[in-house]
Amino acid sequence: MGEELQEKLFNKKENGWESVNQSEKKEIFELSKNYMDFLNNAKTEREFIKQARKLANENGYKDIIEFETLKPGDRIYFVNRDKSMYLAIIGEDTIENGMHIIGSHVDSPRLDLKPNPLYEDSGFAYFKTHYYGGIKKYQWTTIPLSLHGVIVKTNGEKIEVNVGENENDPVFTITDLLPHLAQEQMEKKLKEGINGEDLNLLIGSIPYTDEKVREKVKLNILNILYQKYGIIEMDLASSELELVPAFRARSLGFDESMVVAYGQDDKVCAYTSLAAMMELKQVKNTAICILSDKEEIGSMGNTGMESHMFDFFISEILNKLGINKPNLLDKVFCFSKMLSSDVDAGFDPIYSSVSDKTNAGFLGKGIALEKYTGARGKSGASDANAEYVAWVRNVLEKNNIKYQLTELGKVDIGGGGTIAYILANKGTDVIDCGVPVLSMHAPYEVTSKYDIYSAYKTYKAFWEE
Repeated sequence: MGEELQEKLFNKKENGWESVNQSEKKEIFELSKNYMDFLNNAKTEREFIKQARKLANENGYKDIIEFETLKPGDRIYFVNRDKSMYLAIIGEDTIENGMHIIGSHVDSPRLDLKPNPLYEDSGFAYFKTHYYGGIKKYQWTTIPLSLHGVIVKTNGEKIEVNVGENENDPVFTITDLLPHLAQEQMEKKLKEGINGEDLNLLIGSIPYTDEKVREKVKLNILNILYQKYGIIEMDLASSELELVPAFRARSLGFDESMVVAYGQDDKVCAYTSLAAMMELKQVKNTAICILSDKEEIGSMGNTGMESHMFDFFISEILNKLGINKPNLLDKVFCFSKMLSSDVDAGFDPIYSSVSDKTNAGFLGKGIALEKYTGARGKSGASDANAEYVAWVRNVLEKNNIKYQLTELGKVDIGGGGTIAYILANKGTDVIDCGVPVLSMHAPYEVTSKYDIYSAYKTYKAFWEE
């Protein structure tokens, strides 16, 4: 009697792998392989958007500027300055009844080059960097780093840079003290062990052979860059060059049940939502996929979600549907539903003291729903209404998708945010819904292949509702 009642009443957080058959396991591993292949070619936001646009074009999507009018079934996208992207399928129902939106971000913590990065010291050439997003600075020393981005010359020529990913490429690194001389460093607090100004990238040591030259190693590096890219030192001022780990995305574990890769926050949600959208046919409500930029530094700027570029995209849809009128944009947002598809902190038994185990997200137990994020007393949170949480639960349960309700760490210890509040401020119902991650914001992050598959199924089911 008690066992039957327990089975009926308890919230069961079961390991998803236990109910997976061989056919489904094959699907899970195939999706994860495609994800890893995509990730290896999309380590930065520019590269992700480039790959996303290619995939969209291959699946019948077209730039919205190619349409004079829109009708149900049309597949469209808009690329914002090569660093963010919005995709849509026009639904059968009038858009006035709201859209179904899934929003992820494609930027990840990294190191950016400073505007004047190149210098020489004691026979070495270095690039100065400025870290982007929340990182543990010590994790970025003594690992192989690759250089990605663009250099734009004053004549408008744009040069793409990608050095360190090919096995024949050189890599770069940031040095650290040997333990024998690190007594003072080891006495410091962990966050102070490496200073931000000391995250200088080692890039060369061969001098230019001319006795009349003062900074010979710097000159040799500039000459190499000039020969390879046709640039001078001042051209670095109009560049966006990012340092990311040169690690490849790989399967993790003897059972290959996990993925270890750089940038899974939040490319794991961005990829699964993008992959799900490519599989959609006709939809009732207009389906929107957001691939945003700048989330790791507050979503500011004209490629971040705080800008009005997304509003512009939706306004263009209303214009080309021929229905736009005053305040319609506000009405559409107020009747829309959204999943803010950002990652969750996975429970790590080695560091269990920072988590409330009953409210933590576990790898391998399905998609994580966070009713609210924020910090301490829910500061800065978008707190989903109970009615909307129930609606999302219904979608998941009738599609047999495992899910877990989570928080980001213990009260007064945890905290974080996503783009959820930005759409909530427009009147949209929003809940955070993403993949649990271990070692979040580290150069190498860990996810479960089962959860990746669960995210894909969740996003597809949400749009098809």
